[in-house]
Amino acid sequence: MPTVQALGERVIENLEKVIIGKRKSLELIVIGLLCQGHVLIEDVPGVGKTMLARSLARSLDCTFNRIQFTPDMLPSDVTGVSIYNQQNNSFEFRPGPIFGQIVLADEINRATPKTQAALLEAMEERQVTVDGTSHHLSRPFMVIATLNPIEYEGTFPLPEAQLDRFFLRTRLGYPSAGDEIRILDNQQLQHPIDNLSSVISTEELMVAIEEVRSTYISLPLKRYIVDLTTRTRHSSDIYLGASPRGSLALARASQALAAMVGRDFVLPDDAQQLVMPVLSHRIIVGPEARLRDLTSDQIIQEILQETPVPGGEYQPDPQRNPSK
Repeated sequence: MPTVQALGERVIENLEKVIIGKRKSLELIVIGLLCQGHVLIEDVPGVGKTMLARSLARSLDCTFNRIQFTPDMLPSDVTGVSIYNQQNNSFEFRPGPIFGQIVLADEINRATPKTQAALLEAMEERQVTVDGTSHHLSRPFMVIATLNPIEYEGTFPLPEAQLDRFFLRTRLGYPSAGDEIRILDNQQLQHPIDNLSSVISTEELMVAIEEVRSTYISLPLKRYIVDLTTRTRHSSDIYLGASPRGSLALARASQALAAMVGRDFVLPDDAQQLVMPVLSHRIIVGPEARLRDLTSDQIIQEILQETPVPGGEYQPDPQRNPSK
């Protein structure tokens, strides 16, 4: 799919002007964008999480809102509030920062569970209900949430329902020594984001999103994706496995990855590359596994190794005339 491939490459190249040496993470962000999914970036402070969200918004010519979560925030600080207008004797809705196209939920685990829950409807149904009235969000709509995994004082763990609404989770990590020198050079005189401009329009993005949905997935590959998700529900190391939303996310992400490399059909390799960022945050590790210091990533990797991969029976649909 040349349209999606060219679009994805333009966005990634533009992001790399600001975020140095993190192409894999940038690819995941673009996959989330093409699937209209939300992304959770879990990493230590100072590695570029906020700058990545701002750079993405500038690359897309989309509106950008930042929500700095704190323990004293109220749900209305996120969704908005109805204010009484004395001139016309009626209530007027004042939209909150969630009414943006690219929304950065910075340090989301610092807000109380009540405030975190204000995001649930917006992330799943693309609307916000205030005082019984539903207000639809504009498209595209994407929440990029950041989470500091080191600091626990004054934070509230994200509930399972909140985590399950994130399409995928990624980490940036520290840059290499060479990349960090490039960062110093790039920001010596001014920050590169100051000169960042949009590379695609909203209309081009919406066309690419529809093209991703038409990427072909064979029946054996659908069974493989469902098998991966089902095994998380029956593993003795997992207390709570991934829901059908996980299967849907893995299938859709595999479609986006295939389209980004120019294919109009999905291969098992696509699902294998994405099973970790898509499923690892959707499971709860069992108590015995935690005592053995097993992480969700390790358990997902073990499931991936044990699950049979579609072999010779997998054939793309010949009528689709795949380009590669």
